[in-house]
Amino acid sequence: MPRMTAARAAVEILKREGVTNAFGVPGAAINPFYAALKAGGGISHTLARHVEGASHMAEGYTRANAGNIGVCIGTSGPAGTDMITGLYSAIADSIPILCITGQAPVAYLHKEDFQAVDIASIAKPVTKSATTVLEAAQVPGVFQQAFHLMRSGRPGPVLIDLPIDVQMTEIEFDPETYEPLPVYKPAATRAQAEKAIKLLLESERPLIIAGGGIFNADASDLLVEFAELTDTPVIPTLMGWGVIPDDHELNAGMMGQQTGTRYGNATFLESDFVLGIGNRWANRHTGYKLDVYTKDRKFVHVDVEPTQIGKIFAPDFGIASDAKAALELFVEIAKELKAAGELPDRSAWVASHLERKATLHRRTHFDNVPMKPQRVYEEMNKAFGPETRYVTTIGLSQIAGAQMLHVYKPRHWINAGQAGPLGWTIPAALGAATADPETPVVALSGDYDFQFMLEELAVGAQHKIPYVHVLVNNAYLGLIRQSQIGFDIDFQVNLEFENINAPELGVYGVDHVKVVEGLGCKAIRVTEPDQLLPAFEEAKKLAAEYRVPVVVEAILERVTNISMSPTADISAVKEFEEIATEPGHAPTAILPLKTA
Repeated sequence: MPRMTAARAAVEILKREGVTNAFGVPGAAINPFYAALKAGGGISHTLARHVEGASHMAEGYTRANAGNIGVCIGTSGPAGTDMITGLYSAIADSIPILCITGQAPVAYLHKEDFQAVDIASIAKPVTKSATTVLEAAQVPGVFQQAFHLMRSGRPGPVLIDLPIDVQMTEIEFDPETYEPLPVYKPAATRAQAEKAIKLLLESERPLIIAGGGIFNADASDLLVEFAELTDTPVIPTLMGWGVIPDDHELNAGMMGQQTGTRYGNATFLESDFVLGIGNRWANRHTGYKLDVYTKDRKFVHVDVEPTQIGKIFAPDFGIASDAKAALELFVEIAKELKAAGELPDRSAWVASHLERKATLHRRTHFDNVPMKPQRVYEEMNKAFGPETRYVTTIGLSQIAGAQMLHVYKPRHWINAGQAGPLGWTIPAALGAATADPETPVVALSGDYDFQFMLEELAVGAQHKIPYVHVLVNNAYLGLIRQSQIGFDIDFQVNLEFENINAPELGVYGVDHVKVVEGLGCKAIRVTEPDQLLPAFEEAKKLAAEYRVPVVVEAILERVTNISMSPTADISAVKEFEEIATEPGHAPTAILPLKTA
């Protein structure tokens, strides 16, 4: 039997589980693993500038392509705790990433050794499994189980903590005979699928709510096929955006208390039946007033995690199933019904949703200086085509972007949906661009998100990872300022100051252009709306020429209130700005504005 260190065995398992890239920061307690990584070859490594950044790079890497599992690596103690935010973000959005940490020697685990911390206990609430391996011979089994857990059921992250002496201990292990464990995913039965479709056929105004679980199951094509067979409009969730192209006739638009379109909310409120697939009824989608969301409509919920069904509210029928397994049956049954002429005519319902899609627009075209953010998204729609993959996290920038940008393909909206950590966007964009260099990546940040982990731009410069980063700067914590309106305060959310080194910025404070250039990247500052499109085009050219991230900073008006419900009620979304009343007000809308 071949003999090798436990660390080398772990590296060989990573390769046989399909890992080709890792992100991390080496250190004393994880150096044996890094030595094995170098000796084993076959896995590219990206050196992060912050260990939390490495965890978000792993997330972006996983989210970009079906089947990917991002790997992040750090030394013991603070490196492990730094990656907790990435693990939380991953488990919140059902994203499998593997976090590998170094640890003090086994004999010193309870002796307050330098940078020794019980990282497994800390990580347990935000992982599917967190283990400190105490016996070297267990390393292959622990890694094998980790991949099984990450892929089975509801996907999610795993942490493996390796004491330095465990890494260095020789064990018997034959990589050639290694096989991944079978993945467990529950599957709908024919009887369950028939009942779900029976309920759909009995309705008059049905909708499909398509969640991120459809991406995890790699089932977007099946979802579109089923919607087309049954003529059922689809509302994607924020995590499911891209499951059906925005310009598809059956895409009814996103809905919710924040990240919804006007027509998406209106169509949902007209519905009488909802088939949720791979979604979790997140409150940004439903609002907190569940009586409004559920009133006068029936629900069927399909989810890979049995305990998710009934967690938020009790559906009329629940199916514990992987989205792909369920949709395969749904399509099979729908084809049979269509051949028998038993599918109802939904043309009037589809036409009514398209009427709303053509009439309920928000205005994006403003010529104000300083700029309104809506104009930025309008010009982004012009500059960045259907092949674009957007990456963003939280803030008014994300909310407005979700209301006004367009997404046409699966996994082309990569978003930290539930956790929404500030600073997530830059490293996640780097991870996504590493996973799929052929797809253009455009990141979107407010100034506060951008400032949290901007040091990771140096990673893009060092490793030649080009992408375009749109930075909307109003020198404010815009979302928190807007949420403070209900408390009648504007407190500790103002980022303005006069930069003694850049008086030309006025009160906008941080000179992002100089900072970005100092990190080895390119940057363009835009102050007038007519400069946006040329700046975006120039950014694409600079990224291609220099192979580095390129930041386009748009200087916005200080205060803009973005449409949302102050009462978290999807039937009472407040439009703070003018709505579109003529086609020129929303020139990049999916359907041209239809006026009476």
